[in-house]
Amino acid sequence: MIIIGERINGMFRDIANAIRERNPGPVQEWARKQEAMGAGYLDLNVGPAVADRVSAMKWLVEVTQEVTKLPLCLDSTDYDAIEAGLEVCKNPAMINSVPAVQEKMDRVFAMAAKYGAEVIGLAMNEAGIPKDAESRVALAMELVANCDAHGIPLDKLYIDPLALPANVGQAHGPEVFETLRQIKLLSDPPPKTTVGLSNISQGTKNRELLNRTFAVMAMACGLDSAICDACDEELVAAIATARILLNMDIYCDSYVDVFKNQNK
Repeated sequence: MIIIGERINGMFRDIANAIRERNPGPVQEWARKQEAMGAGYLDLNVGPAVADRVSAMKWLVEVTQEVTKLPLCLDSTDYDAIEAGLEVCKNPAMINSVPAVQEKMDRVFAMAAKYGAEVIGLAMNEAGIPKDAESRVALAMELVANCDAHGIPLDKLYIDPLALPANVGQAHGPEVFETLRQIKLLSDPPPKTTVGLSNISQGTKNRELLNRTFAVMAMACGLDSAICDACDEELVAAIATARILLNMDIYCDSYVDVFKNQNK
């Protein structure tokens, strides 16, 4: 499973301050830390800290790329900000994200085609997040159809079935697992899958345990990636172990270290 490091996000106080002050130090420190722990992508989100998200995203991309060659996942609801980031990305990036809303899909998939980017598509529309797997899969199919219509290879599309916090949406968990299974039957090649892992534990106690358990259960259902805390050593170890047990990697006694070093 691919780890998309979540920590360079303006929702965190140190990153918010760094963006406001144009101080690259905290951003670059977290980029290095997450890469060292095995992150395959770095999620960049300017958050609510600044009014001008366009210039902030451009700056964030530029200073991150000074210390890492990892591909970037540009995370914003402001598509102008995402495009500004795509313009200065040295490597093909990932767009995070687009719901199954036609005008938004038109904008995002056109951008993805122009810049050779991957896309995270959300299994939701104007009505919100469905309760059941069947409705989530129907929205995933809309994303697949629009991706294909723009000539984007379907293995560049990541579907997020949208996990809700266990303390308020407990019944959604099994529906997310079933959605992950069914997404793999939508096309050939099938789209990939992802989740915002910390969503499952938001507002709960034992957040780390919930995140780790959900991750390995979801991997068994076809989860390909997760936006998560790349610096949680036990989470990384659990993911590396699940890859061994699912026969995705070759066993060796140092398999956790091998997993961490795979992108270097």
